[in-house]
Amino acid sequence: MKRKTKSRFFAALLAGAMVAGSLAGCGGSNDAPAENPPAESTGTETPAEGETPAEAPAETETPAEGETGEGTDSASNADAPIVIGHDDVSEKFSPFFGESVPDEDVWLLTTTGLLTTDRKGEIVYKGIEGETREYNGTDYTYTSIADCEVTENEDGTVFYDYTIRDDVKFADGELLDIDDVIFSFYVYLDPSYDGGHSVYSLPIQGLEEYRSGSTVLYELMLSKGEANTDFTFYSEDEQKKFFETDFPAAGEAFAKSICDYCIASGYVEDGLDEVSNGMVNWGFATLNDDGSITGSATDTTWTLKDGDAPTLADYWNELVVSYDADYQTLSDTEAADSGLFTFLDDSYKVTVETGDSVANVSGIQKLGDNSVRVVLTEVSAPAIYDLSIYVSPLHYYGDPAQYDYDNNKFGFPKGDLSLIRAKTTQPMGAGPYKFVSYENRTVYMEANENYFKGAPVTKYLQWKTTSEADKLPGVLQGTIDISQPSISKEALAQIQGENSNGELVGDKVMVDLVDYRGYGYIGMNSQLMLVGDDPASDASKNFRKAIATVIAVYRDVVIDSYYGEAASVINYPISNTNWAAPQKSDADYHVAFSVDVDGNDIYADGMNEDEKYAAALQAALGYFEAAGYTVTDGKLTAAPAGGRMGVTVVIPGDGKGDHPSFGILTAASDALKSIGFDLAINDLSDSSQMWDGINGGTIDMWCAAWSTVPDPDMFQIYHSEGGSAKHYRIYQKELDDLVMEGRTSTDQTYRKAVYKEALDYVVDYAVEIPVYQRQEATAYSAERIDPDSIVKDATSYWQYREEIEKLAVK
Repeated sequence: MKRKTKSRFFAALLAGAMVAGSLAGCGGSNDAPAENPPAESTGTETPAEGETPAEAPAETETPAEGETGEGTDSASNADAPIVIGHDDVSEKFSPFFGESVPDEDVWLLTTTGLLTTDRKGEIVYKGIEGETREYNGTDYTYTSIADCEVTENEDGTVFYDYTIRDDVKFADGELLDIDDVIFSFYVYLDPSYDGGHSVYSLPIQGLEEYRSGSTVLYELMLSKGEANTDFTFYSEDEQKKFFETDFPAAGEAFAKSICDYCIASGYVEDGLDEVSNGMVNWGFATLNDDGSITGSATDTTWTLKDGDAPTLADYWNELVVSYDADYQTLSDTEAADSGLFTFLDDSYKVTVETGDSVANVSGIQKLGDNSVRVVLTEVSAPAIYDLSIYVSPLHYYGDPAQYDYDNNKFGFPKGDLSLIRAKTTQPMGAGPYKFVSYENRTVYMEANENYFKGAPVTKYLQWKTTSEADKLPGVLQGTIDISQPSISKEALAQIQGENSNGELVGDKVMVDLVDYRGYGYIGMNSQLMLVGDDPASDASKNFRKAIATVIAVYRDVVIDSYYGEAASVINYPISNTNWAAPQKSDADYHVAFSVDVDGNDIYADGMNEDEKYAAALQAALGYFEAAGYTVTDGKLTAAPAGGRMGVTVVIPGDGKGDHPSFGILTAASDALKSIGFDLAINDLSDSSQMWDGINGGTIDMWCAAWSTVPDPDMFQIYHSEGGSAKHYRIYQKELDDLVMEGRTSTDQTYRKAVYKEALDYVVDYAVEIPVYQRQEATAYSAERIDPDSIVKDATSYWQYREEIEKLAVK
């Protein structure tokens, strides 16, 4: 949530796999933190004692001595590994329970999805024979392991009929069949499933009946509490053990994970022990002038002298008191790498039958040896992405003896995913590479000779943990072959300076730049940023528009100064990579906040920057006046009833202005001050404080970034019941209806028009100022990587990982 973004279903395209789900990590230390509605965390489990070697991925021999060298130190080109500079992993290498983007990069290479997408992020429905599509004047053919036929029926139901290839093998040589597909579906749909994939949220026929009547044991125990006297579902001894021993231990482990993250990330306060440091940096204790600390929730003070220091139990207590024992919100909000419930034993993650339930999902129908039908009860435009699941081997993750489709047995006991959890650190599937090991902060992988697109050209692959500061130097110095460094104006200049031709592609390094699948913005809480008590009133909107108009005029100069060619200013709250994004060539395209209160254009052709700034300030005065403010001689002299003469904007610039929007805010603050309005800037060194304030509804304005996926579904960001609606707190039926209307059709032209109307509504409501669309870079060593093997026409949805089987060392 805070710093390592949790991925949710299909957060990245990799090895031909699907992109779907909800929001994914923003990436890049110079960018704003990406927003991601948290999904419940899951555990990292090791194989149980007594498991036979056969249960590990087969044929994963360790590279011979001399073959695990880095970059140019490799012994020979024949077996030289490709070394990728990578963010640190947390070893949740699971297609079911992986959380962070770095972990996802690893496990995605070991698996494959039913379908794939093309360079535009659009679904390829005929993957078996492949579909050829033009991009940038070149035809490209896209293949996957399946075809899908979608049928919308007169009764409102929708059939998704998948047919899979009959020649796909997993990395251990076992054939992939339709039972593996069905097994995988049932894992994602199980009532105890608590991973980040959202298939269970779809309107699949019979799914509600299948998941109802079951409650996860730890959820049931927490809901009943320590004083429970009804032992129908568990014993008194089990309850006592949970509350007195196991749950507090999980809480302390959760607290320790935060402390560990603070240390690993360099958030270290001099003179503080590990626990105190974690509490201070995560916002749950205050460092006092005398060197002591005080808990923010309990007001307990520890002198930090003579052994008087908080323990992990004390930290856990601070968290519990702070959240009034709302453990789910606590976990969702405060998790560093892993959620609270990750640290519970698997025995508490099973479900117990508390009501009526059915034995199968009637909408998952086996049609033959190579085909399955998924039935939805209504049209859901984003469903095709979510349904194209990653296919995992039943014989490895589950138990074939417990699979009998005709008798409602699907490879594991319903409500108990312990078999699947046990393989979290050892992924295996039908992807281009096999997982070998994780040692010394490096993931070792080996080519899957059975890969259906052909065995990878490069036999060995390494994901080497690399700091952001070393990603570009590592490629230049030859210690790594590929990295994705943060890009700024200075970074681009450095790359051009290293190449003898002065270009981004040269003799030292080759760089691909593509638009990042997301955008930076400045947000407002409408329930705080208002006049009177109605956030939707014209006065409240005009108040927000006054501030937004002044902020918006400084975007062009500041973003160019910060990013140069690596970013551009956007005018709608949607990534330019999305097919629904309005284009400048559209007749109804408008620059954000560029008209005055009467609807007239603020800026005229030929205006210089100073003239634009003055015009924006004059327009802001008009909005303030329309909001009820008293304006005298070009200055605000009084606020209306329920109005304010100042607001605070929070920006996570590490306390030193290191953020692309910092220059925008400082210029806007000076301008607004000149007319009598105070825009105070709170530059935080710890972004967790910002997220706490956003979620708690206590922050007026903030700077962040959304990450997006190909489908433009707006439910999670703007709908009143969406996971992130509490950010802006719009809560307007008109917008909700537009969001839902966009889901009920698969006609792209129609959906684009609906979403344009929704975007216009958001801009008019003035709670989100679109700021920038940045680019992300992939840097290749020109001295090590064969340029002919690098992906051509890379896009936001099609990068080197989608064709990693072709990458070759010179």
